[in-house]
Amino acid sequence: MTSSSELGTPMVPVGTKQEKVCMKKQLGLLEGVAIILGIIFGSGIFISPTTVIQDAKSAGLSLLIWVLCGILSMVGALCYAELGTSIPKSGGDYAYIFEAFGPIPAFLYLWDAMLIFVPTTNAIMGLTFANYIIKPFFPTCDVPDLPKKLIAASVICFLTFLNCYNVKATARTQNVFMIAKIAALCIIILAGLAYMTFADRGMTNFEDVWANTTSDAGQIAVAFYSGIFSYSGWNYLNFMTEELKNPYVNLPRAIYISLPIVTFIYVLANVAYLAVLTPVEMIQSEAVAVSFADSIMGPLAWTMSLMVAMSAFGGLSVHIMTSSRMCFVGARYGHFPAMLSHISVDRFTPTPSLVFLNILSLIMLYTSNVRDLITYSTFVESFFITLSVSGLLYLRWKQPNRPRPIKISIWIPILFVILCLFLVVLPFFDSPLVVGVGSLITLSGVPVYYFGVVWQPKPKWFRSALDKTTYVVQKLFMSAKEEREL
Repeated sequence: MTSSSELGTPMVPVGTKQEKVCMKKQLGLLEGVAIILGIIFGSGIFISPTTVIQDAKSAGLSLLIWVLCGILSMVGALCYAELGTSIPKSGGDYAYIFEAFGPIPAFLYLWDAMLIFVPTTNAIMGLTFANYIIKPFFPTCDVPDLPKKLIAASVICFLTFLNCYNVKATARTQNVFMIAKIAALCIIILAGLAYMTFADRGMTNFEDVWANTTSDAGQIAVAFYSGIFSYSGWNYLNFMTEELKNPYVNLPRAIYISLPIVTFIYVLANVAYLAVLTPVEMIQSEAVAVSFADSIMGPLAWTMSLMVAMSAFGGLSVHIMTSSRMCFVGARYGHFPAMLSHISVDRFTPTPSLVFLNILSLIMLYTSNVRDLITYSTFVESFFITLSVSGLLYLRWKQPNRPRPIKISIWIPILFVILCLFLVVLPFFDSPLVVGVGSLITLSGVPVYYFGVVWQPKPKWFRSALDKTTYVVQKLFMSAKEEREL
């Protein structure tokens, strides 16, 4: 899908020093931690408790799932620390799958990422922001669908523009939003613990925590998907390895610092939710954090909606930033049109990739059924995360002497792959339609790969159209071909 156009060299005035057009190493350890926490503390913990308990059916199983999802994420993070330091390339899973299994599986990952779980996650975060910002105006009824979608679309467009404007400024804003996210969760935890300690019915919801627990393996797997969605993002710093200062040190440190914090806070937040709201009340709630605040915070309940909206806003911003690098790297390898690997000549941001993902995210707003969106995206993403860690095992066997600054015990990736295989297979029985659609979209990438990548040379009309489009994109976004070190 590469273009034959060589319009990538920007013109600069005579006598002006031209800075190399490439991605800059601008992110340190603090920014790395902020990026991981910024994505994970995005929207999941404020919507997924409802979907987890909807499938788990009981408070006990719900809390167990949150603990196990945290453990699974930490095990996965250990695997990605090795992958990220032994394959120090931006693009995350795409780069690892390409290195281990070659171009076709890597292209299918990119195909699914761009069509399913990246724009879907952006849509979920945008809808969460809109839902929480509007909910105080509709305290006793459902939030209207149209204004919710319009607000979600507006915030996705605004944050795409912000990410196009400046990487460093965008990363710094994550520090501010990270404080708002943690503050909102701390208020939930402290208010819930106070309610458990001092209210007359503070422990009532924990008297029979295993009542009505589901025994359906498919439903349990779907409940895990909702929990995993809330933890998703622990691998997204790997998408930006080339922009991270001293990645061999800062990448694993950022992961090791972030995941225990997330697990501890998530479990306590769910204990707080369940202390105040019954499982039935949680299932019926559109915005569980708002329902929690309405029950316990009185006239100050509106502040919770504001803090959750800020949390979703920050999470969406950093998700847009990191996922665009995946699209950028895929285009660099020739798996997407070359114009998507171009960089703004003055901002040094992958503007074409950011705008492309913005359009796809807006398309995903066609539905506001968050439960289906979560199952739809997490199934496909879980499959490729399993494939990435399988690549770690394969490279251990195929390239035993490859430099590995971090080398984990072999049982860790084996355990992770086995657990993920269960989560990939079981939803076929509970949500076959959603899983089937995701599988079909994955397989549809095979003919696209052979048409777009393998088939050479392309017809003259196709190359001409692609060159003209590339030229328009370069002029529109003032972007140029990346100048990489040899």
